[in-house]
Amino acid sequence: MMGDVEEVMEEETEQQEESETTKEKKQAPKTFLPKDIQPGEELTPDMSAYEMLHTFRARASCLSFDILNDRLGERSGYPVTAYLVAGTQAQQGKKNSLIIMKASNLNPPKPEEEEENDDEQEEEEEGSKEVLKTAEIYHAGAVNRVRICPHVTDSRTFVASWSEKGKVHIWDIAPQLTALETGPESKDVQKTKPFYSFGGHVEEGYAMDWSKTRQGYLLTGDCTRHIHLWTPRQSDWLVSQQTFSAHSSSVEDIQWSPNEEHVFSSCSTDKSIKVWDDRAAHHKACMITVPNAHSADVNVLNWNRTEPFLVSGGDDGVIKIWDLRKLDTHAALFKHHTGPITSVEWHPTDSSVFGASGEDNQVSLWDLGVESAEPLVIEDTEVPPQLLFIHQGQEEIKELHWHPHISGLLVTTSLDSFNIFKTISV
Repeated sequence: MMGDVEEVMEEETEQQEESETTKEKKQAPKTFLPKDIQPGEELTPDMSAYEMLHTFRARASCLSFDILNDRLGERSGYPVTAYLVAGTQAQQGKKNSLIIMKASNLNPPKPEEEEENDDEQEEEEEGSKEVLKTAEIYHAGAVNRVRICPHVTDSRTFVASWSEKGKVHIWDIAPQLTALETGPESKDVQKTKPFYSFGGHVEEGYAMDWSKTRQGYLLTGDCTRHIHLWTPRQSDWLVSQQTFSAHSSSVEDIQWSPNEEHVFSSCSTDKSIKVWDDRAAHHKACMITVPNAHSADVNVLNWNRTEPFLVSGGDDGVIKIWDLRKLDTHAALFKHHTGPITSVEWHPTDSSVFGASGEDNQVSLWDLGVESAEPLVIEDTEVPPQLLFIHQGQEEIKELHWHPHISGLLVTTSLDSFNIFKTISV
């Protein structure tokens, strides 16, 4: 009898060990922090954290892009379709271009438990693959920045591009968009003349923004601190010869107010943020200056659509929130990134959420609605409670944009690829 009891106890112990092993396997993956990456390691995304994740590669690096305010309207569900315009920074000796893209048939990942066991399944998978169609326009010089005019008409879709050669071009991409819908894809780069070009900037620049409240109004800023206002006319633009020049060095970013049609903001390598009113004389148009807004160059800023807030990011790796009603100090400060901030943008409909990217190869998503002041501690590392999500897997991330009509959809561009994704957090 004693031997039988011992055998039963051994079997129960083995079953308990197997049960514990199974539980461990089913446990949620541990929180991963970027500091854990070791040289030579490759990141694999945890797809349980994403509703959708797709990667595309263009023929050359595209360090600036924009999302078309398309006619498909507000939408949810799958498959997803999105239209982008990007500008290349090709290697020396290679041609640059504007790339108009239609990314379609974007779906969530299939559950892992789905088996792939017959030809029918393979055919189904072939039909569910993402599709990327492109049309290219030759561009003289690398594209520093590209922005789509938010006011799209039946006959015109204007895109502005900043060239490394110091010129700003306006393009009408309506024919290319039509070709993406109706014609076969062409790999040829079209030689199309710009709709309008301006060569009055002293040097090249990066700052550029279309007004959302006044159709066709554009601002461009260059590396010599000068900002030009573009006023639309019947068939071209009148570009101001007098400039807004209160910055003492390169203008890195410009943002029109989403609500006040004559007001805009700018940031600079002089470490300041300025707020302007274009109705005033040019030498008096700077209404507010925030000196030393960051401890280094201020690279990017973005205006909240519904609240009186600006978000800014600098070479110091810091993200700051500014209340426009009280600009003598920042309203919030987040130090998470370990490299310069390259892009910031508020969520188009959730006024408390914004995204940021940095030269540390991270995209971070934040929610100011989380009021807790106590940081989370994960493996001896303090993490701000407002930090919702960290996306990685790209090298030298340069820009991010939220899709204006698909809630929570983000697109990022980097040295090597585009990512289009939705997280479970936003």
